[in-house]
Amino acid sequence: MSDHGMRGHARWLDGLARPHSGLLTLAATAGLVTGGLVVVQAGLIALIVHRVIVADQTLGDVVPLFFALSGVVVLRAASHWGQQVAGIAAAARIRRHLRTAVLERIAALGPVRLAGEHSGDLAQKTMEQVDAIDGYFARYRPQRVVAVGVPLAIAVVALTQDWIVALLLILAAPLIPLFMALVGMGAEYLNREQFETVNRLAGHFLDRVRGLSTLRLFGRAPHAVAEVGAMADEYRRRNMRTLRVAFLSSAVLEFFASVAIASIAIYIGFGLLGYIEFGNAPELTLFSGLFLLLLAPDFFQPLRTLAQSYHDRAAALGAADGLRGLLERSGPDGVTTTVACDGRAVAISIADLHFGYPDRAPVFRGACLDIAAGERVALIGASGSGKSTLLQLLAGFAEPDRGTIRIGGVPAGRIGPVAWVGQRPFLMTGSIAANIALARPAATRAEIRAAAEQAGVTAFADDLAAGLDTPIGEGGLGLSGGQGQRIAIARAFLAATPLLLLDEPTASLDAVSEQRVLAALERLAAEGRTLVVASHHAAVRGLVDRVAAVEDGLLREVTP
Repeated sequence: MSDHGMRGHARWLDGLARPHSGLLTLAATAGLVTGGLVVVQAGLIALIVHRVIVADQTLGDVVPLFFALSGVVVLRAASHWGQQVAGIAAAARIRRHLRTAVLERIAALGPVRLAGEHSGDLAQKTMEQVDAIDGYFARYRPQRVVAVGVPLAIAVVALTQDWIVALLLILAAPLIPLFMALVGMGAEYLNREQFETVNRLAGHFLDRVRGLSTLRLFGRAPHAVAEVGAMADEYRRRNMRTLRVAFLSSAVLEFFASVAIASIAIYIGFGLLGYIEFGNAPELTLFSGLFLLLLAPDFFQPLRTLAQSYHDRAAALGAADGLRGLLERSGPDGVTTTVACDGRAVAISIADLHFGYPDRAPVFRGACLDIAAGERVALIGASGSGKSTLLQLLAGFAEPDRGTIRIGGVPAGRIGPVAWVGQRPFLMTGSIAANIALARPAATRAEIRAAAEQAGVTAFADDLAAGLDTPIGEGGLGLSGGQGQRIAIARAFLAATPLLLLDEPTASLDAVSEQRVLAALERLAAEGRTLVVASHHAAVRGLVDRVAAVEDGLLREVTP
């Protein structure tokens, strides 16, 4: 990734943080307060030791100082807790908003625009890559402020006691950020590679699981297992490379911090013994020497913590590379402009429709069609003529190159939801009832059963041991094609949407299953919704009021 790309990703991350700047500022302020209390704590400890050893005071004389020290320790713990809580709360809100934005973007782009994306890759972006930004906001951003403010304050305090110690601290401080940057560049590259590997592994594994029956049928299951194992081992090696960089950077930072602290300790020790006579060494006392010695580790501690959090930055930049690509893909602005509908049928107006896929001949060239509210229209035409494409345009899965499609007076895709019954309905692993409830997750059990009865699902489900609670496998494993179609139709009943789009709902069904599905569709069409169905089957025409043929990129009405 180029420097320009990294700066772009950093600005994008900063943009995510802007609405939550209050919590992030609170976290940084709490960190600065913690650093200030560290200075006070070191001063109190040095003062107690000085009074007991040098001033020959009793423990009773320094009891107020012990109480003050206890109060500082409690306040330091409270401020550190506040820093962690505020940072974690800000990161959680940013993650939630970002994940919502990703899901909305996926919904807005639709299945047509995302046809080239693997579902495993999209799932990995939605979950792991969004989670990868957590440390950047929870730890790195607040600590970035603390790592500047606290060492600067300690250097100023050290300057009031001994300018040589302050000089040693100031000279050693830049080395840590320098090596953080050098090591961080490599870490960012490795994190980006790691996310790409996870994406490939997720997609590869999902493909193998989905095709497991075919692989076993042809005796290729052991080979597939070996492939997944090899990819998992590659992911392990990349993980170890990232960890090696992390451990190397920690070792380098600890080395320079230890050398600086040791140099200060040697200077203070020899100064107190009288072996060093230049600078402020002759004026060093037990208080000032111990005070400076206690401050030295705390001078480097914010920089060490930042170095540990620097890998959170690398992970966030690696995740931003994939997330930005998805969120900034060309397409509709999002689903936030969707116009609500009260369930009444809607009118459709298609005017001067032009649409084509890249590197292919245009599908539509000035097509026009008007459909009245509550009307039922069938689309016919040869395979590849554009019937399914028109349904996708009506659903808002794609946008016209030119012309308009208005549904209920608003552009297609902005009135929703729309019920869709395709040739191969999506069926997930779960119960029959859970698959029907996908159309409206808040539906009651009675509503789900009513939809199942209208679609004819109960005709076969009630004969099963668990009824509607019978589990099915992914893709409808355990059901026939006709039974799967009836579950999809039950979803349409449950959704109660004003527009119903059907894409070859009886394709690949035997005669008995076709009749049962057609009976369910007849009941669905009788509800008075606007219905558009694409089908080659003559039996489907009995459901509609009129028929439109898709030919040569145009729509023309024909006799049913």
